[in-house]
Amino acid sequence: MKKRYKILIPVLLIFAIIAGILSLSIRPAYSGVNYDSASTQNTTDKTIKFNSDGKLKILHITDTHLKQNHNFDPTIWLVERACDTEKPDIVMLTGDIVLNCESAEDTKKLINGLMNVFEARHIPVAVTFGNHDSEEGAMSREELMAYYNTFSCSVSIDDGEELSGCGTYNIPVLSSDGEEIKFNLWVFDSGDYDNEGRYSCVQPDQIEWYKRTSDKLIKENNGKPVDSLVFQHIIVGEIYDVLEKSDSKKPYAYKHLYNDDEYYRFDPEQINYGTIREYPCPGYENFGQFDAMVEKGDVLAMFTGHDHTNAFGVKYKGIDIVNSLSTRYIGLFHSTQGGYRVIEIDEKDTSTYETRVERIYDIFDSEAVKEEKQNGDEFTYKMAREFAVKGKIQKIATDLCREITEAVTGRQVSFPD
Repeated sequence: MKKRYKILIPVLLIFAIIAGILSLSIRPAYSGVNYDSASTQNTTDKTIKFNSDGKLKILHITDTHLKQNHNFDPTIWLVERACDTEKPDIVMLTGDIVLNCESAEDTKKLINGLMNVFEARHIPVAVTFGNHDSEEGAMSREELMAYYNTFSCSVSIDDGEELSGCGTYNIPVLSSDGEEIKFNLWVFDSGDYDNEGRYSCVQPDQIEWYKRTSDKLIKENNGKPVDSLVFQHIIVGEIYDVLEKSDSKKPYAYKHLYNDDEYYRFDPEQINYGTIREYPCPGYENFGQFDAMVEKGDVLAMFTGHDHTNAFGVKYKGIDIVNSLSTRYIGLFHSTQGGYRVIEIDEKDTSTYETRVERIYDIFDSEAVKEEKQNGDEFTYKMAREFAVKGKIQKIATDLCREITEAVTGRQVSFPD
């Protein structure tokens, strides 16, 4: 009997811990979601320029995967918190944003819930698509873009029939005095799937458009390239060129997406930071987008989503290839795998930038939970409590993982202490 009790006690303890954590996830509906369609009364200044202090802050949000389920409200709440905390000058949405519903009206309702976050705060937002936005459902990419553009905060452009896909364009960033183009943001629709069902990539006509537009900007800038950043959903194939081919048993070694017998990890001899927790998923084909950008010499970094748990940057041929975490709440044990990225540029030196990742579990501590409880909003209080409890547990595990990673690879991590 004593042996049975010895076994039963830890089992009951495990169940009690799981039940306790599960209870933290039970919360009321979030009353803050605004499902109203765009209002003609709302206005957002779409001119993107450096602030009076010479700074530009970009909030990179990707892979929200919004759909009609219990994760919708928490994800909208997280996007609101990111906007209110960071106060960005522009938000870049890089695909897999709202998952298309069978009814166009249902899809529009979800888009309303997200876009009203930015509309209410008068934050300009640029949209491009991923592989999931239009793979099913009632609305095409073009119809989705047209609907996003009913909101005054959208600075997105439908390139029409001129280019492959929908949502390849550039956003000039003016100097703080508004007198000249000081920086540039490139946005590419990296497609969804090729004819064989593999991930797609930026197409030849889009690359030619980039070259022409880059040349035009260079000409207008007295023959000098205009420093710029790229935003798109799917990472470029060159990611495997800059990683180190590795034995499958080595720490942080991940299988090549298309070659089962090849494994890769960070090359400690290269400049790199952050975390890889799943293998990168570029398009199967490669039409030379990255090479074109190396040739033109105007791109500092390429920011992508798509690979939800990866938050890293590697430098290759003078360009940083950077992946950002999925910005969504996906339940009990995954808050370490969600977050957002912030990018900051200084007008005084546009040849460089600063970036950081904020993970969901870093949002709240015990003091913040007390504060939210006093504020009286039950939804926010329960979200704060959930993240504070899970955050402590996950932070311990993450710090241990960080120490091991740095010892093995010699690289720093991108998320804060």
